Amino acid sequence: QVQLVESGGGLVQAGGSLRLSCAASGSIFSINAMGWYRQAPGKQRELVAHITRGGSTNYADSVKGRFTISRDNGKNTVFLQMNSLKPEDTAVYYCNANGVVDYRNGKTNDYWGQGTQVTVSS
Repeated sequence: QVQLVESGGGLVQAGGSLRLSCAASGSIFSINAMGWYRQAPGKQRELVAHITRGGSTNYADSVKGRFTISRDNGKNTVFLQMNSLKPEDTAVYYCNANGVVDYRNGKTNDYWGQGTQVTVSS
């Protein structure tokens, strides 16, 4: 079994910063890619940032230049540094791990974190 545990969400004023962390734990042999998604009320869940095991990154246009995704493969952990936050960044942020191989059963699955609320006030 694999679980993703997120931390770092909260309330911040516009222009401020937050750092989200997500640690995958369990019988993990390997993880392909990890990423962060967000969902505001009444809207579709959208990709915020994505990083491969080798360190290649992608960002949504709305966060380029403000957010930075990074990854510690040894700790199966992904981070999202969010700077210059705007009210429109307010959403529930979800961690995702893609292509997770469980060494106990040999199965490959994708996993989601429980979500963490980020609220940016004007």
